[in-house]
Amino acid sequence: MKKILMITAVLGLVTQSCTKVNENVYDKYSTNEFYASPAGADVALANVYSKVTGSWGSNYAGRDNCWYDLNSYSSDEQVIPHRNTGDWQLDFAQLYTRTALPSLGIINNTWNWIYSSVYSANLAVAQLTAAKADPSKIAEAKVIRAWLYYLAIDDFGDVPFYTDNNTDVSKIPQAKRADVFKFIETELKENVDQLSETRGGQYYGRFNKWAGYMVLAKLYLNAEVYTGTPRWADALAAANKVATGGFTLHSGAANTASPLGNQYYELFGDVCPNDETIMAIFLTENIISGNILGIRSLNSANGTALIGFAGWNGTIIPSEFYDKFADNDIRKKQFLVGPQAGSVTYTRDVTSLMDPGAGPNEGIRDVKFFPAAPVDASGASNDFPMYRYADVLLMQAECNVRLGNPGAAAPFLNQVRTRAGLGAIASPTLDNIYDERGFELNMEGHRRQDMIRFGKFTLAHGFVPTTPAYKQIFPIPTGALDANPTLKQNPGY
Repeated sequence: MKKILMITAVLGLVTQSCTKVNENVYDKYSTNEFYASPAGADVALANVYSKVTGSWGSNYAGRDNCWYDLNSYSSDEQVIPHRNTGDWQLDFAQLYTRTALPSLGIINNTWNWIYSSVYSANLAVAQLTAAKADPSKIAEAKVIRAWLYYLAIDDFGDVPFYTDNNTDVSKIPQAKRADVFKFIETELKENVDQLSETRGGQYYGRFNKWAGYMVLAKLYLNAEVYTGTPRWADALAAANKVATGGFTLHSGAANTASPLGNQYYELFGDVCPNDETIMAIFLTENIISGNILGIRSLNSANGTALIGFAGWNGTIIPSEFYDKFADNDIRKKQFLVGPQAGSVTYTRDVTSLMDPGAGPNEGIRDVKFFPAAPVDASGASNDFPMYRYADVLLMQAECNVRLGNPGAAAPFLNQVRTRAGLGAIASPTLDNIYDERGFELNMEGHRRQDMIRFGKFTLAHGFVPTTPAYKQIFPIPTGALDANPTLKQNPGY
């Protein structure tokens, strides 16, 4: 940071002295010299990573109304009902019930965030390439860009595609989902092995080799959805690569110091443990964005009793999702139902999501991300685990089952189940793995993608009717269609 400020100061002095055309300046970097330096390369990358953390309506996870909300509230794991007291807009319930229109703000925010981030990634690639920077830094910028396009095709299908910022926004071509898939695959395969193998430290929130292979594994895991051709063996090979990074499951042992009673919940606290975390987002309330996921679920009085600040009385867990958890599963401790601190009683069920809406204390609450200090009424400081080793184990299990080897899948699945306090399954089925992914990864942004891949997204559940297949991707937002007349809306919308 000091180097950045020094460069800014130097440039400012040069500007002030511009009338002295014969003045000699000895400490000014040229653009290429700057981005070729280690500090300059990190500045180029930091401009992209800052988009990931983002803020309200413009981020991957932590704050609200962007990517996390779009992909979480359109699944079966959580919803924010409109309250019959007038609280909460209909956006979240519309996502949950599959009734959202292309004009929905959360859809527009996610689209704008992805493409603003793509622009920054393109810029970083161009700056670092022109400067002939460290090849590993150029590779890192390309991997970030590939990840962003992976998010884009996952949500929107056929999407605008460009790698050169000198492109007229109104004329950016819309590429086929399968073609963008090929670009992502090529970029990852050509660059992942150039990334650092360092875990934690400066790579806690950056793409290292293991995080890069994680994205490649996810890409292959969903290849049949994106291209029509399954790539289970490739997904397994990429997941196996991640597993060579030396990761282990964090302990699930009892811990009286934890608000939820087990060391397992340290994975979702102030700092994500390095043993299991592959990549995380660093968040600190009022300094670097913040995390609202726990405080958004708590009722005002319950929040005040637990953490000293009123909760937002928003997110609830549908009872049919909650009911799948076994009582002896330590992961069930994240849910609050019945009498609670602050003289609040949360009911198991809600009577209405939209009209007239749910009562103030209706619905099961979730504190998997139990608000970590510093915390205030706007959020907390829990970091967000983008990718964890438990997910790798479940991907290894899934791929083996899909390849006809349930016996080989069992050890991977059962490591996760054993930590949770559950018994082993000798010959797991796809339904076993689908359920386990819901138990282990709920509230972490993976559920919508899992529902689609396992063929569950279109099925009726709770307040959600049977859903047409076209709604497995979101509509292109109205604003994007207005800005680029060459774009075609996704079929059905």
